[in-house]
Amino acid sequence: EGSLPASSSCPPRRHPAPTPVSTLLGSTSFFFSINASGAPRLLLQLNVRLLGRRPEIMDAANEVVDEVSGWLRVFADGTVDRTWTGPKEVSYLLDPVTPSNKPDDGVSIRDVVIDPDSGALARIYLPEDAPESGKLPILLHFQGGGFCVSRPDMNFYYAFYSSLVKKAGAVCVSPWLRLAPENRHPAALNDAYASLMWLRSVARAEVSEPWLESRADFGRVFLIGDSSGGNLVHAVAARAGEEDISPLVLRGGIPIHPGFVRSTRSKSELSLQSDSAFLTLEMVDKFLGFALPIGSTKDHPFTCPMGEAARPLNTLKLPDFLVPVADNDLIRDTELEYIEAMKKAGQKVEVLMNFGVGHCFYLNRIAVDTDPRVAQETEKFIEAITRFIEERR
Repeated sequence: EGSLPASSSCPPRRHPAPTPVSTLLGSTSFFFSINASGAPRLLLQLNVRLLGRRPEIMDAANEVVDEVSGWLRVFADGTVDRTWTGPKEVSYLLDPVTPSNKPDDGVSIRDVVIDPDSGALARIYLPEDAPESGKLPILLHFQGGGFCVSRPDMNFYYAFYSSLVKKAGAVCVSPWLRLAPENRHPAALNDAYASLMWLRSVARAEVSEPWLESRADFGRVFLIGDSSGGNLVHAVAARAGEEDISPLVLRGGIPIHPGFVRSTRSKSELSLQSDSAFLTLEMVDKFLGFALPIGSTKDHPFTCPMGEAARPLNTLKLPDFLVPVADNDLIRDTELEYIEAMKKAGQKVEVLMNFGVGHCFYLNRIAVDTDPRVAQETEKFIEAITRFIEERR
């Protein structure tokens, strides 16, 4: 199947290899409620336990000093526990999917080392039924999770991106990114950009990746990222516009429900009630507090690229953008503000509005499988991304 790269032009990044999510699962109680469409909606009743920490041996140094309910806890000794407190019945959403060089449901997966010095990995999705003529566009995916949680091997990413690469006829590359609070900004941005530079190295035959060499079109690269990954799409595209990335060509950016906010609450943050475990106001505040440089506010250019502290948008060399927005997303209004600022700056931006759904709805396989409205909006979502890619040849 080909050997892993022996070298890389990526700058070294010192961080451990990914930890299987299955080793991080905690416990919780849970219940279902019925939403407006009559479909079951999973709500979490948080009941956190300290995984691997016996109460009788805990001292003040190991007390929880901060936490994001259901997602992570920070201890006084500086360690971070990312135990997910979800029920076992839905743990498959977070379980890691094992890579396989043989097509499973029409898609093959492999994990490759993109930086031998740090051991940094990227996951590659390759559809089995690819067009007979020509090579496949590349989707460079950046994970969400508020810069603090989630990994590319999670089941909900596999479910969506395996579907997307089949529909769009594309190959997807998804690098592991360092997480906050251990690694604050710009760690994730540097990792994301390093993955683009790795792609450039493959395109220049400086390192070898057989799947990409034989199947990928390096002249059609699209950046795509969900939530905080959408922030990375904007930032990586802006940085790439200032450098020589040839023979790569960025043909588009797809920041999905990007985590663009301001220090002052928007109307949607104040008025909308989140029905999703993927985004709450607590997550917005605490994740960004963990991720941004110490002393920064949410008006930082990384989280508010349309703000006064950011570089003027009309000075950026960006590809065409498709920005999906969900009308029940807590941060909908600042996403729309970003879109209007981009258009005013002369950037080419298309908007996809999904109705009756919330932040990153398409990753919630329970809702996709049980709620016809969510399933319909997910199909519309995939169709729009596919069209955006196909129109940029």
